[in-house]
This record gives sequence, C-alpha cells and structure tokens, in this order.
Amino acid sequence: MTTPTPPTGLELRSCVKSSAELELSLVDVAVPRPGPDAVVVRIEATPINPSDIGLLFGAADMGTAKVSGTATHPVLTASIPERFMPAMAGRLDQSMAVGNEGAGVVVDAGSSEAAQRLLGKTVALLGGAMYTQYRCIPVAQCLELPAGSTPAQGASCFVNPLTALGMVETMKREGHKALVHTAAASNLGQMLNRICLQDGIALVNIVRKDEQEALLRSQGAVHVCNATATSFVADLTQALVETGATLAFDATGGGKLAGQILGCMEAALNQNAKEYSRYGSTTHKQVYLYGGLDTRPSEFNRNFGMAWGMGGWLLFPFLQKIGAEATQALKDRVARELTTTFASHYSREISLAQALQLATIADYGQRATGVKYLINPSLSIKG
Repeated sequence: MTTPTPPTGLELRSCVKSSAELELSLVDVAVPRPGPDAVVVRIEATPINPSDIGLLFGAADMGTAKVSGTATHPVLTASIPERFMPAMAGRLDQSMAVGNEGAGVVVDAGSSEAAQRLLGKTVALLGGAMYTQYRCIPVAQCLELPAGSTPAQGASCFVNPLTALGMVETMKREGHKALVHTAAASNLGQMLNRICLQDGIALVNIVRKDEQEALLRSQGAVHVCNATATSFVADLTQALVETGATLAFDATGGGKLAGQILGCMEAALNQNAKEYSRYGSTTHKQVYLYGGLDTRPSEFNRNFGMAWGMGGWLLFPFLQKIGAEATQALKDRVARELTTTFASHYSREISLAQALQLATIADYGQRATGVKYLINPSLSIKG
C-alpha cells in the first residue's frame, strides 16, 4: 500500500554563481509521482563521500563560508578564487542536486510488477540527487536490501563496494596478480582488504599513521606500509617482492606517492631479473589515480624503466565498460555480503540542515580517514 507523502520535501542544492560565489541551500521541491517503472523512496541514509564533496563545494574557499537563512532552511555562501573559476564554467548559475547514493523505504510505486514488488521495501539506490527527503528513481537503479537490513547499512553499498570490487576486477582483466592501495585504512580500503582476504588476493596497504596500520593488521592485513616511516621505500619494495603486485590504485592523486610506488615496483622486479636492461623491466607497471585527497601536482622521477603507465580510473566509466550483466553480478555480491565484507562505519549521523553548519563542514570537509558522515534527511521530518 502506498504510504502518504507530503506535497513537498527538502533537497540540498549547490550553485556556483558567475559572481564567483558558491551557494548551498535547502529548498522545497515537489514530491513527484512515479512513472510505471519507477518508485519514490523516502531517503533515510546517504553518505558524504569525497566525490560528493567535490560537487558540493566546487572550488570554493570554505574558509570564507558564512551561513544565513533560518534553522530549517539555511543558506551557506563562500567565495571562489578567480583562478579556479574557469574549471567551474560547465556548472555556472545552475542549482545542482547532490549525493551519489543512498537508501530508504519505497513509499510509492509505479504500475509495473517490478515497481509494485518494491513497495514498502528497504532499498539502496544510485543515481545522484540523494541529499533529499524523497527521491523518485527507476526500478533498475534500486537494489533491494536483504530482509532486516537498515537504510544505514545499505547507504554506502554502491560507490565504495563497487569501487573495491572494480579494482579487483580490473586487476584480473589486465593480467595482474596482486594489488597496491593507498589511503588503505578508509572505509573503502577496509572493504578491499576483506575482499582480498576472502578471495585469496595479495594486497599491499599503504597508510600514513601507526594507528591505521594497527587497525588493518587487526583485520588480517598482511602487508601494511606506513608512508611516513623512514623505511617506507624499503618496506614497500619488500612487500612488492613478496606479492608481485604490479597494479596500484592511488586515492591521494597529488604529491610523490604514485611515482614512489612505480619506482618500488621496478626495484622489486629487478631483484629477480635474469639480465640487465638499460630500459628497465619489461613487465608493465600501472598506477591508477582514482581520488584527489592530495591536491598538489603529481610528481615522479623516471626511475621505473619504460614499461609503465599512470592514468585515471573512475567507477562509472568502468561499470559501463564491463556491461550490465557483469555489473549486476558485482551488485549481487554486495547484497549478499552487506553486513560483513561491505559493512560501512560512520562517525556521525546528521540532518540536511546540520550538513550546512560551519562546524560540521569543518569536520567532514577534511575528508580524513576514519571521518565519514551519514546524512539522514528524514531527521528533518521527525524533528
């Protein structure tokens, strides 16, 4: 039975103005009626991922942020340095909805059998505009969660899980046998560690803090290297010798880390080389940059021969590349292992209005490992 819904609901919007100002606001939007193959979901959990922060804040200097408006409808403004405005040209003066993924309860459904079957069910969904109280979305973009699952458990079951599984799938398809991952103590990194342990894949985890290393080792990680240790290069090279990893996924993007990984891969390969070549190892070494936690330029020294590659990797183009059938197989695994392999942990649950508070932004805006926020838009409904 359809659950009564209000005529409007709150939605978080981000707008980069041509006046070089960012405006974040909560606006009242009409709750839509679903078409035959669509459902309306009352969103009760949606994570703040690094990719969401990029759309949310754009190139704004959040140190200039100010909040006005009311408690229920706050408006945040911040200045954007002029040198960054050219990068914002594609979104000027457009009020954009934010939030890649989320979960909630289906409260209205279209006439198709597939839509009606989801009525009253808890589902996870992927498709943008999740920082809202009600989201109308095609059935094909929903994943019914196992009975007894909560929206919070399913809120992050797309971006991080599918990214981690995509890394493993990329490794297999490109002929590598082991992986390297940076920012490895993150929610995503812990998932990847569990996948690799379960599937018997060697994984080299790179972290920056002693407590992060301890956390991963307590979860069964075998190879953990601390990038701030004086022995990092030697430790990483030895881990690469032991695992044979020639593929890395780097969440930091900037700085010297990607280049260091390639250099250590070359050093590891040369330890077992049968003969010297001035062109280096013939084994291809690949680093994919999939994040931008370090906003500095990427720097590297050409100390890794000629058989190497450094490029970008994004989840959605990868899923398009492998096709619907292979993507569904990955989603099915996530659903089966939702509370084990793909469990996410959050440092705080907040409302839509709280997401625009300066103190809250100062915390989740750092994108620090171990600081992951969950927005519950229904908190505004329940008060």
